Amino acid sequence: MHVSGVHATVAGVLLGFTVPVRRHDLAEHFEHRWRPISAGVAVPIFAFFAAGVAIGGLAGLNRLLTDPVTVGVMLGLVAGKPIGIIAATYLTARFTRASLDEGLGWIDVAGVAILGGIGFTVSLLIGELAFGATSARNDDVKAAVLAGSLLAAVLAAAVLRLRNRAYRRIQQAELAAAAVK
Repeated sequence: MHVSGVHATVAGVLLGFTVPVRRHDLAEHFEHRWRPISAGVAVPIFAFFAAGVAIGGLAGLNRLLTDPVTVGVMLGLVAGKPIGIIAATYLTARFTRASLDEGLGWIDVAGVAILGGIGFTVSLLIGELAFGATSARNDDVKAAVLAGSLLAAVLAAAVLRLRNRAYRRIQQAELAAAAVK
């Protein structure tokens, strides 16, 4: 695969699609058990250390936050991904028989869409492919991807936490109404 020009990450994903998985088997059990640790701890730690970003102190941070390329990368993660996810969800609900669950609102879709900005592993790969692993922009793009992912995580946590409070109030009101009956 390497000699053919296909990136190792893409080859790994394609290889993963060839693995047969049966429902309710041992592989599914392990996948459900280990997914939170893998997705929440191992992958972020791997991406952070694999990125190997040198920011250069406050002057470097200021330069990164004012550079059009890094700002564009961060906006792509924080705004572009959510816009794409919300638009795809809306178009699917509008032009197919699909619909949102009765208990969900578009603000819930927005919260999950913002969460989509955390996907930094593929963003790092795309940045490396776009600018080149040895380019002067490579470290800037890595820093922008990590900063954008962090900002997306914070924003998604805020939106989803507010929605969780709203759902908790609804549930308490329903329980109180049921107790009165």
